[in-house]
Parts: sequence; C-alpha cells; structure tokens
Amino acid sequence: MKTIIALMAGALAAFAAFAQAPAEVTLTRLDCGSGFNDSRRFSDTFAYTDPKKPFTFSCYVVKHGDDYMVWDTGFVPGSNPNAPKVSLTDQLAQLKVKPEQVKYVGISHFHADHTSQLPSLPGATLLIGQREWQALTAPEPMPGANVAAFKHWISGGGKVEPQAADKDVFGDGTVTILRTPGHTPGHNMLLVRLKEKGPVVLVGDAVHFHENYEHEGVPGFNYDRAQTLASIQRIKQLEKNLKATVIIQHDPRDIAKLPAFPAAAK
Repeated sequence: MKTIIALMAGALAAFAAFAQAPAEVTLTRLDCGSGFNDSRRFSDTFAYTDPKKPFTFSCYVVKHGDDYMVWDTGFVPGSNPNAPKVSLTDQLAQLKVKPEQVKYVGISHFHADHTSQLPSLPGATLLIGQREWQALTAPEPMPGANVAAFKHWISGGGKVEPQAADKDVFGDGTVTILRTPGHTPGHNMLLVRLKEKGPVVLVGDAVHFHENYEHEGVPGFNYDRAQTLASIQRIKQLEKNLKATVIIQHDPRDIAKLPAFPAAAK
C-alpha cells in the first residue's frame, strides 16, 4: 500500500511540474523601415555633430507558447521614405502567423513610427501606457500623438488595457512591460526573458543611439528630461542586474543582436 501511495504521489508531483512548466518564448525582429536622421536633434547638450546618421525602425514578434504578441508596428509601407517595403502583416505571414492570432499588441509610445500599422491588428488587445492613452483620448490630443492609428480602440472597437505600472503580460515573468517615461508621458519598454539568450530589453525610444545610452544624451524634444535620465538609469541597472541584452530599437548597430528574419531568438 505504501508503495502504491508513493507511486501516486510521484506521478502527481510529475504532473504538477509539467503543468507549471513555463511556456516556450521566442523573439523575432521585423524590418519596419530605415533611413537617416540628424543626430544633432538627439542631445540637448550639443553632444553630437553628425547631420546624417543611419536610423532604423524595428518591430518585434514575441511567441509565448501558442500566443503571439507584437511590439511596436512601424510606418505603413509607402507612406514616407523611411517606411518599410514589406508590411507587418506580410512579415507575419512569412512566420505563418495570421493577424487574428495576435493576442496582444504592445506599444512603446504613441509616435507614428511605432504605431502606424496598428490598424492591421484589430483583434489584438492594445497594451499601452496609461498616460499615453490619456494623451490620445484627451479632447485636445497631445501634439505628436498618432491618434488616427488608434481610432479602432478609441471608438471601442478593440480591447485596450492602459498600463499605469509595470505589467507581467502572460503572468509567468517571461514578458514584462516596464515603465520608462520621459520621451513621452507614458513611454514603456519590453523585457523578454529567453531560455537560451537570456533577458532582452527592447527600449522603444527611451534612448535612440548608443551614444544617448552611454553618455545620457537627452533629445531636446523629449517630454521630460529628468524622467528620461531616470529611465536610462533603470535600463542600465536592468542590464547590470540581469546581464540583459539591451536593444536600442532605432540604432542599426543593434540589429545583429537578434537572429536575422525569419529566425527567432530563443
């Protein structure tokens, strides 16, 4: 009898361990455009002199078990010289992902280069900073907010979850939205914990280039200078404490930190 009980207990323990096993998580970078920008705009202390610096626009797909999340959506193809040649949905199709399979679309902030293809994911739950959402839905939206891309959610056609604090997206610590205000009032970044590569931080526009990150260069057009510096410090402490890979989404030098499309980091 004791043997049977022991075997049953072992089986139950094994089943519990299996049931609680974390979902497999992967991270894929999508090409959401490229071009050049004037680096002199990105430091209010006149630290940079190059009027033509390479600039990239990156979007990402997180696969969590059978669920998908898109992080930032980029410009619409053909909308401007920096826009991608291939749409977000066409790139998803190459990954065998249909728009209706995307459970969440997370937005670092409300600017057009991060949000313009949002309407192509109408069934996804929108995850956005609370203060971004307030700025979008105010009687007079904040200048620079790409209100048109959010109309589906603003009108009640899609589900939205404004984030007032950090959010554990899937409830198991593998994908976390983290507050990094400063560039805009409710700016967020994304922490993805991968089994093989380790933690990866997608910074949105908390910083734009390596130089901003290394020397705490603050663009003069940011919403709040002090908050920007505090957010940069948060990223640096995350990098140190978690031994994380920090990816500056607009810096072409960080593209190679993830496998080339369509491969995914694991």
